[in-house]
Amino acid sequence: MKIYLDCIPCFIRQSLDAARHATDDVTIHEKVVRGVLDLANNLDMSQSPPVIGQKIHRLIRELVGVEDPYHGVKQRFNNAALKLYSQMRHLIIESENPLETAVRLAIAGNIIDFGVKSQLQEEELKETINKCFSDVFSGSQIEDFGNAVNEAENILYLADNAGEIVFDRLLIEQLPIEKITVAVKGSPVINDATMQDAEITGLPKIVEVISNGSDAPGTILESCNQSFRNRFDKADLVIAKGQGNYETLSDVNKNIFFILKAKCPVISRNIGCEVGKMILQKTKAFRGEIKNARI
Repeated sequence: MKIYLDCIPCFIRQSLDAARHATDDVTIHEKVVRGVLDLANNLDMSQSPPVIGQKIHRLIRELVGVEDPYHGVKQRFNNAALKLYSQMRHLIIESENPLETAVRLAIAGNIIDFGVKSQLQEEELKETINKCFSDVFSGSQIEDFGNAVNEAENILYLADNAGEIVFDRLLIEQLPIEKITVAVKGSPVINDATMQDAEITGLPKIVEVISNGSDAPGTILESCNQSFRNRFDKADLVIAKGQGNYETLSDVNKNIFFILKAKCPVISRNIGCEVGKMILQKTKAFRGEIKNARI
């Protein structure tokens, strides 16, 4: 997915948010915004938004002198999600369709995205969880997703954000865990999940968790390490969480299911849905076929 003009104001807002998370120094805030404006002036609009996002957040970390400006936010929402884990797991176990319930909760967790939102309160997270059970999927493919999971031999699950990764665990527990490898970011960027966040959720106790070696807010394959790229190539099914993974992988010829909440107008227009819709969608770029799937 390419960069749209509407992405540029979001880049500026996001950079100022990150700078304010890291420091109260207004002088540094100004340096960050000016630096990002320079980057925006020379960006290649044919690239995906996370390509410029990676450059922006590298600049921010350099200017503010903080490796992880969102460290406090990540801790806060990891803790908030873990407090809800047992209750959500009970909802899945008691539901008529545990897989669908787990997918719905995984999408609800995608609201924990500080690349899109400047602020998020824990009460808003709870409201999103409650609302996810009444929302109608946009292009829902639960049965097709289940078929793809059952037929796959090697599944790569691309995590998105801290806090949200607890919701991912709930979904992963409904899948054949012996087939699954989970990938997290190689180093901090926005509030994306890293190995530290995976360990806090206990994910490495149930599945293999690997680092993609990248600091991009998505999955830019050429930015990832060779070990991850080998795993990506080997996987016969990729489950990609969040907008950043959609932005970077929606044009890749690979058997990918995207799971996300469409939180901005640009993503919504690209997918063809309203803002706020819950999305479970197979990539349109994939030219292969899955036996018994009905797309």
